[in-house]
Amino acid sequence: MERLKQWLQKKNGFVLGIRGQLMLFIVGITLLTLGLVWGVITYALTPQYNRTIHDRLSDRARAIVAMIDDSDAPISNRDFGILVLNNDFWQSMNDAFQNHVINVDGCCVDFSDSTLRSLKAYESMYPCLLHESTGAFGGEFGYNLNTSLAIQMRQKLFQQGYLFEIVQAGSSQQMLVGRLSTDGQYGVIVSTSLAQISTAAEVMRSILFPLALVLLILDLLFAMLFSRWFTRPVEKLSVGARQIAAGNYDVQIQVVHRDEIGQLAQDFNHMAAEVKRSAQLEKDILANVSHDLRTPLTLIKGYAETVRDLTGDDDDKRTEQCNIIVDETDRLTTLVNSVMELSKVQNGSEKPNPIEFDMSQLCFEVAGRYDALCDQNHWTLQLEADHAATVHADPAMMERVLHNLLGNAFHHIGEDGTVILRVLPQAKGCRVEVEDHGPGIPPEDLPYLFDRYYRARQDAGKAGTGLGLSITKAILQQHGFAFGVNSAVGQGSTFWFEMCDTRSPANP
Repeated sequence: MERLKQWLQKKNGFVLGIRGQLMLFIVGITLLTLGLVWGVITYALTPQYNRTIHDRLSDRARAIVAMIDDSDAPISNRDFGILVLNNDFWQSMNDAFQNHVINVDGCCVDFSDSTLRSLKAYESMYPCLLHESTGAFGGEFGYNLNTSLAIQMRQKLFQQGYLFEIVQAGSSQQMLVGRLSTDGQYGVIVSTSLAQISTAAEVMRSILFPLALVLLILDLLFAMLFSRWFTRPVEKLSVGARQIAAGNYDVQIQVVHRDEIGQLAQDFNHMAAEVKRSAQLEKDILANVSHDLRTPLTLIKGYAETVRDLTGDDDDKRTEQCNIIVDETDRLTTLVNSVMELSKVQNGSEKPNPIEFDMSQLCFEVAGRYDALCDQNHWTLQLEADHAATVHADPAMMERVLHNLLGNAFHHIGEDGTVILRVLPQAKGCRVEVEDHGPGIPPEDLPYLFDRYYRARQDAGKAGTGLGLSITKAILQQHGFAFGVNSAVGQGSTFWFEMCDTRSPANP
């Protein structure tokens, strides 16, 4: 099927769509099924039927021979060439046939002795090739039980001890299965006609071609209708994708089905919403970066021109203006470094190098670096890390996370001048919290707090790059750590992340 599709594409220079592929697939399956049916009818039906008939005849012959073996007296004898039958046995045999204890409907049963002459025969089939019918119209009807064919088959039975033959005369075909009694004195041949299976196979083959034609037409019609129903939502997704590529980010696909296609439509709508938000965020980034770069560049240029043209001989003013130039240059450097750091973490060029270490000890070391800042501003950094907390992470990256969260907390410190750094040990790691008692964050700003350059309303106009929390988010996502913020307006905020070791014992 795949080779046929590739050949069509190569020869005709077109790409087979989903509808064409579906129609080609259904037609191919139909032809394969019909081919299998034809093969079964031609090559497997007759042999399987013959095996079934053979097993059935063999069971019946075995049951009849068992009755002969179980008889208390011989079933017949020949006294000076005269045949004498055991009437009691033959009556019981006749009852077994009539009551279907041994079902011989549609069969011919031939009984013979070692002289190869017939003892008795039961006919439930016409014509029987073993026995020739005798009698004329209006006269007495009978059978010739000792035909040459019957004697020939009996001879084979007594010589081989078992008989299996298929004989044919004209259009009639008959299967014969024979068995001997245990003492070898009596033979039983059970036979039945095979004409019906040949006729049935011919009839089935004769109707196979028109049936195949009808099935192909129905399959093509069904494939056209089904493919149209199946590809319609895919076409809508394709149109929506082209609209997004053209810049229309408000595209939403109606979800009609609750299957895989419906799930794909939901995912597409989610993707479109995220693309729209990302596009808006890129615009905001461009506006914020432009604003953040414009102000220091303007100051640097203005003060540099002033130093050059006016205050070159005034040491105090020159020093003051040069300090401003240095400060603005540092601000630009900080912004550029933050952008580069975020880019490295997000694009995967800077990957974590995780090791096992004590997070409480790292928090103690980081907190010590804020002693001078706290003394200068009369602030308090309260460290609550009394217990060891062994974690598996990159310590350098975790140090950056702590600096970003502490810097953000000091940027929003409350009137009490207190920031709390807390380490809470857990079963497979720890939970780290940075708490401030500042103004808090409005609920509408919480979902976007970790986005690049996003600033809450109360932060508008404040100094900072707006990238600290974005860098924190990227680092924690690389490690697979959960993170978030709990905040209430007027009560402060608590930024947290959980460092849980998710490695399996087999893959440390």
